Amino acid sequence: MRRCSGNFIFRLLLLALAASAPQHATASDSLPWNDPANALVVDAYELNTVDWEALLSDKRISGFISKASDGLPEAFDCTGDHAGDTVAHCKTMWRKYAVSRELFQTRRLVARAAGLLWGAYHLARPGNPIDQANHFLDYADPKPDEMMILDIEGIDPQNFMSLEDAQIFAGHIKARTGRYPVLYTNNNTARYIAAYRNDYPVLARLPLWYARYKPEIKGVFPLANWDNYLLWQFSSGVNCSKRRCPYRVPGTLTDIDVNVAPMSRADLASVWAQGNLLPAREPDPPLILAKMEMEPKFAVTSEPDPIITSSVPKREINALNYQDF
Repeated sequence: MRRCSGNFIFRLLLLALAASAPQHATASDSLPWNDPANALVVDAYELNTVDWEALLSDKRISGFISKASDGLPEAFDCTGDHAGDTVAHCKTMWRKYAVSRELFQTRRLVARAAGLLWGAYHLARPGNPIDQANHFLDYADPKPDEMMILDIEGIDPQNFMSLEDAQIFAGHIKARTGRYPVLYTNNNTARYIAAYRNDYPVLARLPLWYARYKPEIKGVFPLANWDNYLLWQFSSGVNCSKRRCPYRVPGTLTDIDVNVAPMSRADLASVWAQGNLLPAREPDPPLILAKMEMEPKFAVTSEPDPIITSSVPKREINALNYQDF
């Protein structure tokens, strides 16, 4: 009982400190996609259908981001049993890789020819982060004016790339291209990284592409080093149907992802390629409190360097990365 009382008093002190702390600039936090001055960006994966003529009729669409690589490079050596049908497995793997790669290149050609900003993301999964970074760069072949994105879906290292490996991935991208990628993630993961930002000094300072399917984000920003989002993914198949949708992009179905930038098309173009880390700030009381309340899912074994390029042992997890489209 005495311990609980002590924790309660400590929380009150933290909240008092938070109230007296200086406030940063506020984000565009409520229905910013309704403001015609804010640029919109579409992002797509392989199965999203796009009628380009119709899409380009919407002049608010300023950029197009496409899924590029996914986890580790595909294995085409055709060794192993593969449920008794090795040949069929290998044909499927080749077809999926070839079709998705050709679609990626075609979309880039069309989007850039139409004057849209272009970006590509890597879906991060368990497995060697150096191999994944090289796979992404080989697949996407990003130009200096194109956005690169690391997609971290969660903090469970059994299902997603670990945050330690994500730092290595980002550092290797920096070493090879001279630029850091943008970080795509959801609120829970962003808050975790922010609370443990001394453990993840690279991830916590990457520009943030924020996924949240709600009409507002009041009270979310500023969040550690993030004063604001670079992009906010506000619409997808999760909250868009034939009857109701936050924003309908002509030439696409309800499963297309739509994002808003808290700035004009011209301003977005000036920061699109990114490449630099955000300024670092000292942890503030709300984040100290958040760290107390969060149970880490995995232990940090060493102090990461802001640019991490050392490799890690190969893992058996997801060695073939075999998935359906």
